[in-house]
This record gives sequence, structure tokens and C-alpha cells, in this order.
Amino acid sequence: MTLKQANQLLDSYQYPASAEQLIAAHGDYVIDLPNGTETLEEVLRRAGDETYDSSHQARDAMYGAVSSKAIGRRHYSDRDPTTMGTNGPEQISF
Repeated sequence: MTLKQANQLLDSYQYPASAEQLIAAHGDYVIDLPNGTETLEEVLRRAGDETYDSSHQARDAMYGAVSSKAIGRRHYSDRDPTTMGTNGPEQISF
């Protein structure tokens, strides 16, 4: 399942809902990420024991709690220069 499909799954649930309720209902779903997979349970447990008033809150918690498996190259940005006075990662040319 993609993150978009996980969004749709969270949208279909009745709110308010606790993290435990969402985990009981949908925790076994596996989310495919660019660098691996995680279950929705793993992600929601990382977000903490919260009660969500809407699917928007649950979705924001999910996006905030996915691991580094959801991102490309870690510590890389082609937008921000390394701060003056610090040593950043070595530049890689593709």
C-alpha cells in the first residue's frame, strides 16, 4: 500500500479515534516506502498514544512518524547550502 492509500484508509475511519483504535482496525497494513516497508501500526506507535479528532490529524501524525525509509538520501538537500563554519557532507556529482 502506498502512503496515498494509507491516507484513504485513515479517511474512511470514524473520528474521534485513538491511535489504539486505528491500530486495531488497520495496523497490519504494510506501507511501501522508497527504502523499505513499515506497517501502519509501527508508524502510529511512533506517533504516540493520541486521540485524533479528524482524519487530517491522523494523517499528519502518520506523515510525521514514518521512518527514514520514506525519504531519499539522508541529510541531502539541493536547496540549502551548508551553514558557514560547519563541515557538511561531501558533494556528490551524478
